[in-house]
Amino acid sequence: MITIIRAASLGTAHSGGLSLRCHFAFADYQDPTRLHEGRLRAVNLGTLTAGAAYCIGPETAVDIVTLLQAGTMVTEIAGFHKQNLSAGEVHLISAGTGCEVLSWTAGSKGASFIQFWFLPDMEGTAPIQDVRPSFSNLEDGGFRIIASGFPEDDPEDEEVFPDGAPMVLTASARLLHAAIPAGEGAAYRTVRGRNLYLVVVSGNVRVGEDVLHAGDAASLCDSIDLTVMADEAAIVLVADVAS
Repeated sequence: MITIIRAASLGTAHSGGLSLRCHFAFADYQDPTRLHEGRLRAVNLGTLTAGAAYCIGPETAVDIVTLLQAGTMVTEIAGFHKQNLSAGEVHLISAGTGCEVLSWTAGSKGASFIQFWFLPDMEGTAPIQDVRPSFSNLEDGGFRIIASGFPEDDPEDEEVFPDGAPMVLTASARLLHAAIPAGEGAAYRTVRGRNLYLVVVSGNVRVGEDVLHAGDAASLCDSIDLTVMADEAAIVLVADVAS
């Protein structure tokens, strides 16, 4: 079963210089029909004005992956060193047993980002922070795993992924990225009992007979195969989570 979520139907949440467009109930956006997608708790598209901060906490038992699309940010996570992020970089915080304060502050030109929240399967783990430079696109435009909770996704051959293995999640989940040239496609196969949640970052794509534009999303339940065709050059993200 596939459900299309149009960009115009997303919820909104605001606080000072922070603006969020929310795929699921979050902060002051509440929708009892859109609480989560399996073990995917939140997908937020955020913008910060220059110098504005996005502050949350305390948080426990959640993996938060932040992909910085434009601008710069400084992260301040209780118990960890500050991290300076540039456009294209990816930040992970696995809150584990708890982080009292988590904040992302925009630089002088503001910032825009996409954030995925995953509910972990393991409890009692120590908090972990990780930062990676932008992951290179695969030459064939296919899906690349940028974060995973599955050990088999960590390649032993460093020459396979010269810019690093996927970030390690405590959730049994994957976050995948594909930059698909116009007229081409990307395919991904999962297993039974999983939900797939696709977000179109840019461009136009087709999933089956459905056409999705930038900002749209598609939820696929009880489907092990996903094929995305790009009508124009597109970037998509896919979360693969337990139902």
